[in-house]
Amino acid sequence: MLEFVERRPNLVIALIAAYFLLCIALRLTVSNSLEIDEAEQAFVSQFLRLGYGSQPPFYNWLQYGFGAVLGPSLATMTLLKNLLLFFCCLFYGLAAREVLADRRLAVIAMLGVLTLPPIFLLAQRDLSHTVAALFAVSLFLYGFLRTLARPSLAGYALTGLAVGIAFTAKYNFAPVPAAAVLAILPEPNLRTRLFDWRILVSFAVAALIALPHGWWILENLGSASNSTLIEMREAHAEGRLAQAFHGMVSLVAATIRGSIVPLVVFGLVFRKNLPAICSAQSQWTRIVGRMLAICLFAVLLIVLGVGATHIREKWLVLFLVLLPLYLCLKVEAAGVDATFELRPFLWLVAFIVLTALMVVSTRAIVRPLFGKYSRLSIPYATLAETVVELKGREPILILAKDKLIAGNLRTHLHDATVLAPSDLGVGTPRASMPLLVVWSDDGKAEPILPEALANAMKARGFSTTTATPQVLSLPYLHGKAGDRYNFGFLWVTN
Repeated sequence: MLEFVERRPNLVIALIAAYFLLCIALRLTVSNSLEIDEAEQAFVSQFLRLGYGSQPPFYNWLQYGFGAVLGPSLATMTLLKNLLLFFCCLFYGLAAREVLADRRLAVIAMLGVLTLPPIFLLAQRDLSHTVAALFAVSLFLYGFLRTLARPSLAGYALTGLAVGIAFTAKYNFAPVPAAAVLAILPEPNLRTRLFDWRILVSFAVAALIALPHGWWILENLGSASNSTLIEMREAHAEGRLAQAFHGMVSLVAATIRGSIVPLVVFGLVFRKNLPAICSAQSQWTRIVGRMLAICLFAVLLIVLGVGATHIREKWLVLFLVLLPLYLCLKVEAAGVDATFELRPFLWLVAFIVLTALMVVSTRAIVRPLFGKYSRLSIPYATLAETVVELKGREPILILAKDKLIAGNLRTHLHDATVLAPSDLGVGTPRASMPLLVVWSDDGKAEPILPEALANAMKARGFSTTTATPQVLSLPYLHGKAGDRYNFGFLWVTN
């Protein structure tokens, strides 16, 4: 099989597709409860808006479309995420082919994407908007490198399409196109691409896609940026000098965590040629290397400018995704024959991604054996089934304490509109009875309606005194006998 793959590198695309199909199958098998990002997507995909708060809307728009066609479910969300990851790898491979003469190295670059921890680990745990942004970065790389190598109107339009999508996928994509422009300025034969009239097409396509959300940002600048800045400053260092120190240390640490696995994998596979690879360069290594360096320098400026003290590797992956391509370009520039490196590289990548997938997939089954429960163990499906069985019908409207409960209930009670006190920005359905109100505090619940939910009910015109709060004590998914998770609920019919 591996000998056949070496003769037919395109088969690696099929292997990558098989890997993401396995990711989908295991996610659906292990638990029907949602993680935080999944629950938020299930919740917000009820509404089609120009903006949804601190995150851009592209992933939400896709989720809304998938939900409208396939229904709101864990299967729909898992399919969308893994499709985007697959297309990220696919377009990355196409981008690599534009600048690498050796098809085996282009395949290695595509496999190298899977060695980035946010992709093989974090994305399979709970990522959403970053996944969409990774797809957009790969699409941009393909359009950008294709335009440099063989300029055409289609290439310029594709690059603009990618920029527009990326702007609506993740705000921290902004350094990538800026770095791409700066990276080609020192190259006289490529600098002319910036002054080609067809670049106006890129601007027009990007603006057409980004303008609706851009208008929303102008009217909601605070909600689009506040939570991200607060999260970046979570260390609360005192004084500008201390903030700068903590920020730089965090940036260096996140860069190392995000790049160490691909560096080790490439180092092991090409260890015999490392001195030559390190010193080799070409026009393409200079361009991609400058892009990577400029992006990280831009992050450093942001860290110092806003006083950020906490940087996560998932925020840097949009830039570090350039690393596998850069390393493959260095290998080709050194004149290294990659004929015999594809097989060991494929073995290493397969070991890493499959091991991580098994760990992520089995945690919901293994951890409860030791009395440790996660969000994947919370019995939301049992809650929905029990309430419907007790009341004899499904609710028309659900008011949940938070988006985690709201999103989970929406995947099991498809016909109900689901609201949360933190986001009541949708009109009450014309037929709004019966109303189901649900709450829990990490598995603890009292038969007393929480104040936030009572206020939300009053704001919607519902009486809080026509029904009696109840508590359901339900067994955990894969849990030990006797261990229970408690939900409080209120069923209102008049």
